[in-house]
Amino acid sequence: MLQQTLILLKPDAVEKNLTEEIIRRYQAAGLKVVKRKKIMAPLEIVEKHYPMNPDYLRSIGEKTIAAGQKVKSAEDQGRKVVTWLRKFITSGPIAVLLLEGEDAVVVARKTTGFTDPSSADKGTIRGDLGTDSILIANKEERPVWNLIHASGSLAEAEHEIKLWFGD
Repeated sequence: MLQQTLILLKPDAVEKNLTEEIIRRYQAAGLKVVKRKKIMAPLEIVEKHYPMNPDYLRSIGEKTIAAGQKVKSAEDQGRKVVTWLRKFITSGPIAVLLLEGEDAVVVARKTTGFTDPSSADKGTIRGDLGTDSILIANKEERPVWNLIHASGSLAEAEHEIKLWFGD
């Protein structure tokens, strides 16, 4: 099914001049760039993109637990990570991409690779170009520098596309 999905190339990807290489990899996977912009992320959008919703916070915190770190509360850990993410994503230019293709959400996620670059498969963007890990990031009290945000579901993609590109 033809779908659209959202990709954010975070400040670490832009700073390392990886934008064109990352786009090339999505295109090689069969996805087309429909819209693209380079911006400083507005805090009012970032706060909606990374909400302080308890379910979302728990899901973020559970990634820390899955990486092998003990925490008092997944929700509290998620709150810390979201705070770090908001600060990071607004710290430098980002590239916002609207991709389109057959099963775009799944294809983009597979091409992107696992959230934690140290655990991402080789051949994925994060597995090949990423150098960070959840455990190191948490120890340093910052988000994982994993280059990319890729929408996790079709509903999430639809919400995020409206958020970053409007109707």
